[in-house]
Amino acid sequence: MTIQSFASIAVRPHRSVGRTAAVAALFAITIACAADFPVKPIRIITPFPPGGSVDLVARLLAADLTRTWGQQVVVDSHAGASGNIGTELGKRAAADGYTLLLNTLPFITNQFVYTTMPYDPLVDFVPITAGAPVTAVLVVHPSLPVRTAAELIALAKSKPPGAINYASSGPATNPHIAGELVNYIGQISLAAIQYKGGGPAMAATISGETQVFVAPSITYAMPQVAARRLRALGVSSLQRSPMVPHLPTLSESGLPGYEFVTWHVFAAPVGTPRAIINQLNEAVRAAVVMPEGAQRWRERGIEVFTRTSDESLAYLKAEVGKWRVIFKERGIKAE
Repeated sequence: MTIQSFASIAVRPHRSVGRTAAVAALFAITIACAADFPVKPIRIITPFPPGGSVDLVARLLAADLTRTWGQQVVVDSHAGASGNIGTELGKRAAADGYTLLLNTLPFITNQFVYTTMPYDPLVDFVPITAGAPVTAVLVVHPSLPVRTAAELIALAKSKPPGAINYASSGPATNPHIAGELVNYIGQISLAAIQYKGGGPAMAATISGETQVFVAPSITYAMPQVAARRLRALGVSSLQRSPMVPHLPTLSESGLPGYEFVTWHVFAAPVGTPRAIINQLNEAVRAAVVMPEGAQRWRERGIEVFTRTSDESLAYLKAEVGKWRVIFKERGIKAE
């Protein structure tokens, strides 16, 4: 039976068929549409400026999916309001799988710093997959006499609150959140010094203007460590990174349970057919697990997506719970 025939049944069901046949007809239309998906270019909205991890992950993903489908996948940046502008645009897109969103931690943490929000991350979107974490590195200026996280905690506790500072790329940004997690777990009070972006924050730590920085990625931090401009204390993931296996985790070296990774969520507007969500998830996972694809991602310090849609939703819910506590206890606010 053709799609047109199914549509005819759905619009004018025979009395003996009734509602059950109408529902079955609409389900069949959804499956047929998903089977043909995609038939036109797909847009991935990124709510942050080009050059950051969201932009990088979106472009890697777009390239992989374009090769998989033979259909163009384009990245469309709409930055502003800590990601709220682009995310709202993604929320209002047609729920047909052709306009998607690539976001990161502010997707769920903005609700803790803004009085009003234009979206609810767990209501207005369906995660296709979440993951692709980027591991950070806690670094210090070489003049600071510490070589482990435990030594940093001990030094901070021996001094007045705020005597040691850390660089942040702006209020409620990832480096700020990561620094406040150090404070929370270590029960110390490193003072946040705010800069306009990760570049100035890194430069301030290299120069000694600031003393501590949670550098957002291994690939970003380690060249400066190798040049002895900075000293690395540990990685922010719960497991050691294969990129720098000699570096301990912060959790094992003085900050028990510390975990901060810049994860990414690939999402669709709520109402997108489940068959299309599943197809997108399968396409992403198939593309990134290919040896050459996985290598491209890991060379840039990014792990690949592996979660299902349901697993991703559970992960996001857990992250909301975790960061609600940290934001409240540490009083993290946006400007």
